[in-house]
Amino acid sequence: MSAPRTRREIPFWLLAIVLLGVLVAWLIVSDGQYTIIFAALRQGVFVTLWVSVVAFALAAILGLLVALARTSRHRVAREVATFYVEIVRGVPILVLLFYVAFVGAPQIVALWDWLRSFAIAGAILPELTVRDFDMTWRAIFALTIGYSAFLAEIFRAGIEAVPEGQTEAAASLGLTRFQAFRLVILPQAIRVVVPPLGNDFVSMIKDSALVSALGVQDITQLGKVYSSSTFLFFETYNIVAFLYLVMTIGLSLLIRLLEASLRRRGRQDG
Repeated sequence: MSAPRTRREIPFWLLAIVLLGVLVAWLIVSDGQYTIIFAALRQGVFVTLWVSVVAFALAAILGLLVALARTSRHRVAREVATFYVEIVRGVPILVLLFYVAFVGAPQIVALWDWLRSFAIAGAILPELTVRDFDMTWRAIFALTIGYSAFLAEIFRAGIEAVPEGQTEAAASLGLTRFQAFRLVILPQAIRVVVPPLGNDFVSMIKDSALVSALGVQDITQLGKVYSSSTFLFFETYNIVAFLYLVMTIGLSLLIRLLEASLRRRGRQDG
């Protein structure tokens, strides 16, 4: 028979990760090469976090709107939203990055020039070129589009997890459909969707490394530039991996704590 599990068992996997992190941190402090590499890549951390946070916030807003359309009583809204979700989820994020950056931006400029061809609009609208679209924002918009389809399915699952009787009870109290959604459905759905949203944010941080393909100065791009100029590939990518692991594992642990807190609150409410 296996030994019974204690209530507080030691997470050896976490202990191993902490020891590995301490080792890399010690190398950054004590080894001159690692110190220089860390200083060179440090600015990329802020770019990575900026791109991830802004893109995820925009994706959450767009995803919620798509989810509402997916659960709408109107068939046209459902069909359009489903078409959007299926198309976007079927395209790799890297392809979306290239499409938005090198196809979407020129097409917007072409449409803008067409609008300016009209006399009145030409006097009001300023001239626009492709160079006016910053590569960082192109990457953010591409990540927003890509992740909004996945977040829409998470929101839809959370909304549909709320029993139909809740909506009927809200209607019997005289609440409008919007009030019922805002005051009754959404608070319960949020409790369901928060953990998977957190997991997708961790995935967003990892996928943000793809923006280096557009030359955005994130951790990966700075590591690629530094290693190619110094040939210190082993040391550089050790630091790159370390920085990503600190962000992703730290967020994963926070998500676990949040899930535990939500489970306790759910048991108390139940």
